[in-house]
Amino acid sequence: MVQADPANARILILTPIGRDGAASADLLNRAGLQAYVCKDLDDLTARIRADTLAVLLAEEALFGKDLAVLSEWVRMQPPWSDLPFVVLTGQVAHSSIGTWRHNLVAALRNVSLLERPVQAITMRTAVQAAVRSRERQYELRELLDGQKHAAAELEHLVLARTRQLQAANEELQRQMTERARVEESLRQAQRMEAIGQLTGGIAHDFNNLLMVILGGLTMFERSVEPERRKLLVDGIRQAAQRGAALTRQLLAFSRRQPLQAQPVDLVRQLGGMRELLDRSLGDATQVELQFAADLWPVYVDPGELELVVLNLVVNARDAMPTGGTIRIQAENRASVGEGELSGDYVRVSVIDTGMGMTPDVKDHAFEPFFTTKDVGKGSGLGSAQVYGFAKQSGGSVQIHTAVGQGTSVMLMLPRSPGRPLDPPPPSATDAVLQAQRRSAGSVLLVEDNDDVAVLVSEMLQELGYKVERAANALAALQTLTEGTLIDVVFSDIMMPGEMDGVELGRQIRLRQTNVPVLLTSGYAHGAVQRAEREGFRVLPKPYDLPALAAALQGVRKERMPSVSG
Repeated sequence: MVQADPANARILILTPIGRDGAASADLLNRAGLQAYVCKDLDDLTARIRADTLAVLLAEEALFGKDLAVLSEWVRMQPPWSDLPFVVLTGQVAHSSIGTWRHNLVAALRNVSLLERPVQAITMRTAVQAAVRSRERQYELRELLDGQKHAAAELEHLVLARTRQLQAANEELQRQMTERARVEESLRQAQRMEAIGQLTGGIAHDFNNLLMVILGGLTMFERSVEPERRKLLVDGIRQAAQRGAALTRQLLAFSRRQPLQAQPVDLVRQLGGMRELLDRSLGDATQVELQFAADLWPVYVDPGELELVVLNLVVNARDAMPTGGTIRIQAENRASVGEGELSGDYVRVSVIDTGMGMTPDVKDHAFEPFFTTKDVGKGSGLGSAQVYGFAKQSGGSVQIHTAVGQGTSVMLMLPRSPGRPLDPPPPSATDAVLQAQRRSAGSVLLVEDNDDVAVLVSEMLQELGYKVERAANALAALQTLTEGTLIDVVFSDIMMPGEMDGVELGRQIRLRQTNVPVLLTSGYAHGAVQRAEREGFRVLPKPYDLPALAAALQGVRKERMPSVSG
């Protein structure tokens, strides 16, 4: 039990009549309690303090006295303190005395009343009980002080830890910033390396194509033999088509060329590539086609499928420098449940007996711009496009290979729920052109490129159209405002100025001229999507005469819906 300091903690006694004070002090001292007899109320209020154990006083010592100082001390005690008072009372039953006692108890708060005559044991027991109560208060004080100290220590630790965490966070932020800077520098270096590889490969491919086109045109001007001229024209057309295919490859890789998926008959589609494959591979390499008898149709973009197969076949040819056989086979795979695949698929495999790949080459085979060919021998986009085509089509692609044992590239393509459309009869193109010439009218051609405008004007005139040309959207609107008779507006999407082809079409629609609008673009995928959302038909570049004829005929059959502004 906590004991008070003998020099300060004591029992104060105030009993002014006779020897009550001395007798009470002697009684308490014999009980082991240090007591001090105060002379009067002023002496009591001067000596009372927080370490006082209890106060024993007679009520007559307070009669007629000003208790304000003592009452204020009691009121101002700290929260843990409630000093006990033992008050000796008389047997006076006057009502005014009762009221005075009630006020006294209210002023001193912790009061025990002992009515005289009081036996010694009763008074000693009452004071001892008061002291025990006071010592409990001291224990509470020490507990509160300990809690306060612990709280201060905890706050100090929290502040210190907070500073440490703040410093660690600042260091982490600095490291993250530095890492981001280093990663960005690495990405930039990789970009520059990739651009160098891409530039070398694409420049080589396009220079070869341009050589065929420019050289072919020169020889065409010098040649007078019809067969020779036809051969030159076929070569120029093939080079232009290869350039268009290469551009589609780049756009597909950059995700700017959306896939136009439709039901495809693989036997018909890939079988129709036989002549192209034979021309591309040369005499030393042969192609075998093996298709299951009940092969399902697949749901893919047919043009991209041909380009992907051509890329795989060319890669297989390059892996067999002394020649060999490439096998293209397709088989049904029902109820596939591998990784992200679920459902029915057709597996198309391109298999060679060439050099095979090392594990490192296989791991990087589908990365953009990665190539094992020399600079100028390939852009490094072919395999990446194969991977992108498979993923965009809802399928997958895998490579099985080993050094010296050849390579098998397997495409999993989703089964089509619908049947492929029957191919048009051979005379369909001529029929479209003849129908176009019979129904031709006037076309407002909106094109800012003079060279393209001259060529397209020639194509439109070949189809029987009368051509009006505008260099931009504002000039086109001016032509329509002047009342020029126009049957269809054919506009490029990307044009200089504040208004592009999509906005031009919208302005024509808002003015309720009911003139159909056909748009064309070779690159701007975002603008093409916006045009399609607005309900405009888009003819992708490059296009040939039959495609232009069919697009114009189709858009003229449609009535443009009018909208309010």
